[in-house]
Amino acid sequence: MTRYTLHGIYASGPTYKVGLMLHLTGTPFNYEHVDLRSGAHKADAFLAKNRYGQVPVLDDHEKDMCLCQSSVILDYLADETGQFGGKDRAERLRAREWQLWGAGQMSAGIYRTRALKLGFFSFPEQVAEANLNAATGALKELNGLLDDRDWLVGRGATIADIDIYGIAAYAPQAQIDLGPYPHVRRWMGRVEALPGFRNVDTALPQASRAA
Repeated sequence: MTRYTLHGIYASGPTYKVGLMLHLTGTPFNYEHVDLRSGAHKADAFLAKNRYGQVPVLDDHEKDMCLCQSSVILDYLADETGQFGGKDRAERLRAREWQLWGAGQMSAGIYRTRALKLGFFSFPEQVAEANLNAATGALKELNGLLDDRDWLVGRGATIADIDIYGIAAYAPQAQIDLGPYPHVRRWMGRVEALPGFRNVDTALPQASRAA
Protein backbone atom coordinates (compact mmCIF):
# COMPACT_ATOMS: atom_id res chain seq x y z
CA MET A 1 0.00 0.00 0.00
CA THR A 2 1.29 3.46 -0.89
CA ARG A 3 1.90 5.36 2.32
CA TYR A 4 0.75 8.82 1.23
CA THR A 5 -2.27 10.23 -0.57
CA LEU A 6 -2.24 13.88 -1.59
CA HIS A 7 -5.64 15.51 -2.04
CA GLY A 8 -5.67 18.67 -4.11
CA ILE A 9 -6.10 20.31 -7.48
CA TYR A 10 -3.34 20.77 -10.05
CA ALA A 11 -3.92 24.54 -10.34
CA SER A 12 -3.41 25.12 -6.59
CA GLY A 13 -0.13 26.74 -5.56
CA PRO A 14 -0.20 25.27 -2.04
CA THR A 15 -0.91 21.80 -3.46
CA TYR A 16 2.01 22.27 -5.85
CA LYS A 17 4.34 22.93 -2.92
CA VAL A 18 3.50 19.56 -1.39
CA GLY A 19 3.70 17.76 -4.73
CA LEU A 20 7.11 19.32 -5.32
CA MET A 21 8.33 18.19 -1.90
CA LEU A 22 7.16 14.64 -2.57
CA HIS A 23 8.94 14.58 -5.93
CA LEU A 24 12.15 16.10 -4.57
CA THR A 25 12.27 13.52 -1.78
CA GLY A 26 11.51 10.67 -4.16
CA THR A 27 8.38 9.78 -2.20
CA PRO A 28 5.66 7.84 -4.06
CA PHE A 29 2.15 9.15 -3.51
CA ASN A 30 -1.40 8.57 -4.65
CA TYR A 31 -3.16 11.66 -5.89
CA GLU A 32 -6.83 12.43 -5.29
CA HIS A 33 -8.24 15.25 -7.42
CA VAL A 34 -10.57 17.57 -5.49
CA ASP A 35 -12.97 19.28 -7.86
CA LEU A 36 -13.33 22.74 -6.36
CA ARG A 37 -15.70 23.87 -9.10
CA SER A 38 -18.26 21.27 -8.08
CA GLY A 39 -17.79 22.06 -4.39
CA ALA A 40 -16.08 18.78 -3.49
CA HIS A 41 -13.99 20.62 -0.92
CA LYS A 42 -17.15 21.56 0.99
CA ALA A 43 -18.62 18.04 1.03
CA ASP A 44 -18.87 16.29 4.38
CA ALA A 45 -16.35 13.61 3.41
CA PHE A 46 -13.71 16.21 2.62
CA LEU A 47 -14.52 18.43 5.60
CA ALA A 48 -13.88 15.40 7.79
CA LYS A 49 -10.30 15.54 6.54
CA ASN A 50 -9.92 19.32 6.51
CA ARG A 51 -12.32 21.40 8.57
CA TYR A 52 -11.32 24.51 6.60
CA GLY A 53 -12.52 23.08 3.30
CA GLN A 54 -9.22 23.82 1.56
CA VAL A 55 -6.53 21.98 -0.37
CA PRO A 56 -4.05 20.43 0.06
CA VAL A 57 -4.61 17.53 2.42
CA LEU A 58 -2.07 14.78 3.01
CA ASP A 59 -3.07 11.36 4.32
CA ASP A 60 -0.30 9.30 5.92
CA HIS A 61 -1.89 5.85 5.95
CA GLU A 62 1.01 4.28 7.81
CA LYS A 63 0.70 6.59 10.81
CA ASP A 64 -3.02 7.31 10.46
CA MET A 65 -2.29 11.03 10.15
CA CYS A 66 -4.29 13.52 8.10
CA LEU A 67 -2.77 16.98 7.73
CA CYS A 68 -3.77 20.23 6.08
CA GLN A 69 -1.99 23.56 5.45
CA SER A 70 0.94 23.24 3.06
CA SER A 71 3.60 24.60 5.43
CA VAL A 72 2.61 22.08 8.11
CA ILE A 73 2.70 19.26 5.57
CA LEU A 74 6.17 20.30 4.37
CA ASP A 75 7.39 20.35 7.95
CA TYR A 76 5.94 16.89 8.55
CA LEU A 77 7.45 15.44 5.39
CA ALA A 78 10.85 16.88 6.28
CA ASP A 79 10.73 14.86 9.49
CA GLU A 80 9.36 11.70 7.91
CA THR A 81 11.76 11.67 4.96
CA GLY A 82 14.77 13.13 6.74
CA GLN A 83 15.23 15.61 3.88
CA PHE A 84 15.09 19.40 3.53
CA GLY A 85 14.61 19.96 7.27
CA GLY A 86 17.86 21.86 7.85
CA LYS A 87 20.91 20.62 9.70
CA ASP A 88 19.64 21.50 13.17
CA ARG A 89 16.77 23.02 15.13
CA ALA A 90 18.01 26.57 14.48
CA GLU A 91 17.79 26.04 10.71
CA ARG A 92 14.36 24.46 11.03
CA LEU A 93 13.12 27.50 12.95
CA ARG A 94 14.63 29.86 10.36
CA ALA A 95 12.85 27.86 7.67
CA ARG A 96 9.56 28.26 9.52
CA GLU A 97 10.18 32.02 9.69
CA TRP A 98 10.45 32.09 5.91
CA GLN A 99 7.30 30.03 5.49
CA LEU A 100 5.31 32.41 7.68
CA TRP A 101 6.77 35.40 5.84
CA GLY A 102 5.77 33.89 2.50
CA ALA A 103 2.23 33.30 3.70
CA GLY A 104 1.76 37.06 4.01
CA GLN A 105 2.18 39.67 1.28
CA MET A 106 4.02 37.43 -1.19
CA SER A 107 1.43 34.67 -1.23
CA ALA A 108 -1.55 37.01 -1.29
CA GLY A 109 0.02 39.25 -3.92
CA ILE A 110 1.17 36.64 -6.41
CA TYR A 111 -1.64 34.11 -6.00
CA ARG A 112 -4.40 36.72 -6.17
CA THR A 113 -2.86 38.53 -9.13
CA ARG A 114 -2.53 35.18 -10.90
CA ALA A 115 -6.18 34.38 -10.11
CA LEU A 116 -7.21 37.68 -11.67
CA LYS A 117 -5.10 37.20 -14.81
CA LEU A 118 -6.39 33.65 -15.33
CA GLY A 119 -9.99 34.69 -14.78
CA PHE A 120 -10.50 32.65 -11.61
CA PHE A 121 -11.62 35.72 -9.65
CA SER A 122 -12.36 39.37 -10.24
CA PHE A 123 -11.31 42.20 -7.96
CA PRO A 124 -12.10 45.92 -7.85
CA GLU A 125 -9.37 47.93 -9.53
CA GLN A 126 -7.96 49.26 -6.24
CA VAL A 127 -7.80 45.76 -4.75
CA ALA A 128 -6.11 44.40 -7.87
CA GLU A 129 -3.55 47.19 -7.70
CA ALA A 130 -2.93 46.51 -4.00
CA ASN A 131 -2.41 42.80 -4.76
CA LEU A 132 0.10 43.59 -7.50
CA ASN A 133 1.96 46.03 -5.26
CA ALA A 134 2.12 43.40 -2.52
CA ALA A 135 3.57 40.89 -4.99
CA THR A 136 6.24 43.19 -6.40
CA GLY A 137 7.11 44.52 -2.96
CA ALA A 138 7.65 41.00 -1.64
CA LEU A 139 9.74 40.03 -4.66
CA LYS A 140 11.89 43.13 -4.20
CA GLU A 141 12.41 42.25 -0.55
CA LEU A 142 13.22 38.63 -1.41
CA ASN A 143 15.66 39.78 -4.07
CA GLY A 144 17.53 41.88 -1.52
CA LEU A 145 17.59 39.07 1.04
CA LEU A 146 19.08 36.71 -1.56
CA ASP A 147 21.86 39.14 -2.45
CA ASP A 148 24.55 37.25 -0.54
CA ARG A 149 23.19 33.73 -0.22
CA ASP A 150 22.47 30.72 -2.42
CA TRP A 151 19.67 29.31 -0.27
CA LEU A 152 17.21 30.86 2.13
CA VAL A 153 18.54 28.96 5.15
CA GLY A 154 22.02 27.57 5.65
CA ARG A 155 24.07 26.05 2.84
CA GLY A 156 21.49 23.81 1.23
CA ALA A 157 17.90 23.65 0.13
CA THR A 158 15.26 23.36 2.86
CA ILE A 159 11.50 23.43 3.12
CA ALA A 160 11.87 27.23 3.14
CA ASP A 161 13.11 27.16 -0.45
CA ILE A 162 10.40 24.70 -1.52
CA ASP A 163 7.69 26.78 0.13
CA ILE A 164 8.77 30.18 -1.19
CA TYR A 165 9.58 28.76 -4.63
CA GLY A 166 6.02 27.41 -4.72
CA ILE A 167 4.81 31.00 -4.60
CA ALA A 168 7.39 32.71 -6.82
CA ALA A 169 6.95 30.08 -9.54
CA TYR A 170 3.49 31.49 -10.28
CA ALA A 171 4.74 35.00 -11.03
CA PRO A 172 4.75 34.35 -14.81
CA GLN A 173 1.10 33.25 -14.69
CA ALA A 174 0.40 36.46 -12.77
CA GLN A 175 2.10 38.33 -15.65
CA ILE A 176 4.73 39.64 -13.25
CA ASP A 177 8.12 40.15 -14.89
CA LEU A 178 10.93 38.60 -12.84
CA GLY A 179 13.55 40.48 -14.84
CA PRO A 180 14.07 43.16 -12.15
CA TYR A 181 14.87 40.48 -9.55
CA PRO A 182 18.11 38.78 -10.67
CA HIS A 183 18.91 37.19 -7.31
CA VAL A 184 15.44 35.67 -7.20
CA ARG A 185 15.86 34.27 -10.71
CA ARG A 186 19.25 32.72 -9.90
CA TRP A 187 17.87 31.19 -6.70
CA MET A 188 14.90 29.77 -8.60
CA GLY A 189 17.35 28.23 -11.06
CA ARG A 190 19.10 26.47 -8.18
CA VAL A 191 15.79 25.03 -6.97
CA GLU A 192 14.95 23.92 -10.50
CA ALA A 193 18.30 22.10 -10.73
CA LEU A 194 17.53 19.89 -7.71
CA PRO A 195 17.13 16.18 -8.55
CA GLY A 196 13.48 15.23 -8.89
CA PHE A 197 12.30 18.80 -9.55
CA ARG A 198 8.93 19.20 -11.30
CA ASN A 199 7.53 22.51 -12.47
CA VAL A 200 4.01 23.85 -11.89
CA ASP A 201 2.76 22.13 -15.05
CA THR A 202 4.18 18.66 -14.42
CA ALA A 203 4.20 18.10 -10.64
CA LEU A 204 0.50 17.23 -10.36
CA PRO A 205 -1.90 15.36 -12.62
CA GLN A 206 -5.25 16.80 -13.64
CA ALA A 207 -7.13 13.70 -12.44
CA SER A 208 -6.84 11.21 -9.63
CA ARG A 209 -4.16 8.57 -10.07
CA ALA A 210 -2.36 5.87 -8.12
CA ALA A 211 1.37 6.14 -7.38
